[in-house]
Amino acid sequence: MMKVAVAESLLKSHSYVKYRTVVSNLLKEGKSSGNQQSEALTHYSELNEARMNRLDKKTVISEENIQKLMTLKNKYTWLVLSEGWCGDAAQILPILNKLAVITPNIDLKIVFRDENEALMSMFLTNGGKSIPKLIVLDEVSKNTLGNWGPRPKGASDLIQSYKRQYGVIDETAKTELQLWYLHDKGLSIQNELVTMMLNLDQMNFQTD
Repeated sequence: MMKVAVAESLLKSHSYVKYRTVVSNLLKEGKSSGNQQSEALTHYSELNEARMNRLDKKTVISEENIQKLMTLKNKYTWLVLSEGWCGDAAQILPILNKLAVITPNIDLKIVFRDENEALMSMFLTNGGKSIPKLIVLDEVSKNTLGNWGPRPKGASDLIQSYKRQYGVIDETAKTELQLWYLHDKGLSIQNELVTMMLNLDQMNFQTD
């Protein structure tokens, strides 16, 4: 089942540039990606467009993380479930793209969550379809080796703490989350992903 869902999603996958283009073209029509349409979702998509443009220019991968990624012995595909309206995805995808661009052994593919129900249902977070969700595949066998997401630990802790305190995730929580990302400058995402990839590569190398 997993292999079939992965194969079907890979057929529908986009490069980062193509994903950005699809979302931008939908916005020109006043639409957001995904099955649901609303003014709020379109508004979030517009905000995310601006965020991603800024992050594409400003994101810097640390020299230490570049060197670590260059030690990867195996080749991997990062298959990511996302949507244009998702605030976390807007903060995370530009960093995933930068990491993949500098690493010859990582190929980034992005799919829209609502077009890939079968795959999404296998990677739920606390029973919910939280995105972005990064699935690490062995590039040759397409076996699933691990996953990450929907957000780095510090951001998850912030949201869980807010929910415990106020019982809901409202606009204030979303603003606090965006401020967290702004201050973190993508370092938590880089560090968590690099650590995960080195661990997976070690395990994968030992089983080869």
